[in-house]
Amino acid sequence: MIPSVNAPGDRTIGLLAYLYGPGRHEEHVDPHLVASFDGMAPDPGRDPHATLKALQQLLDQPVQALPTHARPAKHVWHTSVRTAPGDRTLSDEEWAEVARRIVAATGIDPGDGQPGCRWAAVRHADDHIHIVATLVTEDGHRPDDYRSGARAQAEARLIEKELGLHQVAPGDGTAAQRPTSAERHKAERQGRERTAREELRETVRRAVAGATSDEEFFDRLARDGLLIRKRVAPSGDLLGYKVALPDDRNKDGEPVFYPGARLAPDLSLPRIRERWSADTQNGPAPRQQDAVRTGSGAPTAARRRTASAAWQAVLVVEHGEDAVVAAHIAAVGEVLDALAKTSAAHTRRELRDAATAFERASRSHVRAVRGHDRALRQAARDLVHGGPALGRGEDGASTAMAIDMLFFLITAAAHWHAKKGHAQQAAAAARAAEHLRAAYQAAAAQPLGVLYQRGRRLNRPMLQRQTVVLREALPGLAEQILAEPGWYALAATIADAEAAGNDPVALLSEAVGRRELDTADSVSDVLVWRLRRLADLPADDSRVPDQGKAKRRAASRPLSPGRHHGQEAVSNIR
Repeated sequence: MIPSVNAPGDRTIGLLAYLYGPGRHEEHVDPHLVASFDGMAPDPGRDPHATLKALQQLLDQPVQALPTHARPAKHVWHTSVRTAPGDRTLSDEEWAEVARRIVAATGIDPGDGQPGCRWAAVRHADDHIHIVATLVTEDGHRPDDYRSGARAQAEARLIEKELGLHQVAPGDGTAAQRPTSAERHKAERQGRERTAREELRETVRRAVAGATSDEEFFDRLARDGLLIRKRVAPSGDLLGYKVALPDDRNKDGEPVFYPGARLAPDLSLPRIRERWSADTQNGPAPRQQDAVRTGSGAPTAARRRTASAAWQAVLVVEHGEDAVVAAHIAAVGEVLDALAKTSAAHTRRELRDAATAFERASRSHVRAVRGHDRALRQAARDLVHGGPALGRGEDGASTAMAIDMLFFLITAAAHWHAKKGHAQQAAAAARAAEHLRAAYQAAAAQPLGVLYQRGRRLNRPMLQRQTVVLREALPGLAEQILAEPGWYALAATIADAEAAGNDPVALLSEAVGRRELDTADSVSDVLVWRLRRLADLPADDSRVPDQGKAKRRAASRPLSPGRHHGQEAVSNIR
């Protein structure tokens, strides 16, 4: 149940006209009163003799009783209270009790003999009500409605539990500001899927991903078509910025600008600068973190670099100090933004949704200490500068590899947030992981299909050899893997790794070591990407030439001491 308290307004009659009207798209059905301050307010929806004007005058009476100079300029308080998708439909009586509890909790009408404001609750849909109140109490004073939004949220958590509704994770004040109802209505009128605030937030986030200076950041914003206003001190120092969409205008035809801090707490200029200033203070990145060169193979190289950085970051998130972990989790958001921006169409939507969901997980009250997250920030930079990737070949397969590694990193982030009691962040990371899972399935289908077919064509002695290798390296997982359809793709990958001169037992042990596999849909799929990354094998096997006799000779060599065939269950593998 989500209460959404709006900024105070100045026209009670205008808000009532909207609540009792048909809605922007005829979505309001049977508008009617479910509760009011005295239980006797006129209901223009159900009473043919009641009017909007009569209800407005009743609500505004304490305001009008004040001298003109003492009346608040913005005297209309408004909140909507909405149940979650999938919740049962509440009765009018249940909604009336919800309304009474919300106005009491927020200080609008505290009860217990204390003077309150006049209010009315209107229902015009199954899943929500609107509460309108006037911000003058019966004795002519301002109500104690400080932090009414937070107080409404806290009461909603109690109501959810008592009514058996979906329980929303409690917030901690680090979330980005939600769009107002006016912004949402404006987006609907303009035919936008999202509000201007949401579009700007995503665009600014992507501009930050991997950026290393003010100049680069603002150049990216300009290339994305945003209007930019910079706040400059008399000394010439840059203090802040605002951005606007070119076609988002106010009633006077002027662009509507949003400061970075109003988009999200970590998008103010000082907070953005922390990212690249920490990189500079900690010296140059290690040589293996040098930027990927642009060129035909740049998208692939950037994705392999991303997979390696994510693989290393899992350990940090699982065992690092809190401030360092927080920095890595924030940097994961940059990587997701960069990956969504540069990936092919068939994965882009899910990756974008993953980045949007994870944005909430990237901030908490644990303040990030920047600088230690350089490998992930460099990966984001490489993705941006590597350019758009194709959805096929090595680009597509390395995208699947990167998504696979990021899935486990984000799962580790969800576990860390859960241990810290960061409920909203943990839930956001879990949602992002689900979007990554869908993106992975789209990206991995073709390259894994090629490996699967190659594995099916391996001769019986070679399959037996790979089965022995698997059982020796991973005795606790071998039978599960052998029962998975993906075993054939893994068998082909083990053969490739051995043909390239690697010890497959050591390679498999390293691939499993220190990394959980419980959240994997297919352990064999995960091991395919880990082995191909560790052994530096091509992610896309469709163009790998047949090794012919050399590979077959390598695969049919006598087993080393300590290995034995035993009873092989190759025929039972699906």
